[in-house]
Amino acid sequence: MDAGDGEGNTTDGWEYRPVQLPGDVSRMTAAVRLAIQAEFGGWELSRVRLYPGGVRKVWLRRRRRPSSLMAEPTI
Repeated sequence: MDAGDGEGNTTDGWEYRPVQLPGDVSRMTAAVRLAIQAEFGGWELSRVRLYPGGVRKVWLRRRRRPSSLMAEPTI
């Protein structure tokens, strides 16, 4: 599974991650891979395109996270 360069693009409060699944990956295997991304990465399915040869291009999205959960310490 090719997840691109990591965090993906950010627009309108959402982060997007493109994923490409080869044509030889079954629907069940694809579903399991995407479920793992959803469970552990907080991603949800945004868009799926099916191309000739069975290649699937999937875009996952999640709400943009704050860059820092805690404020920087001051001295």
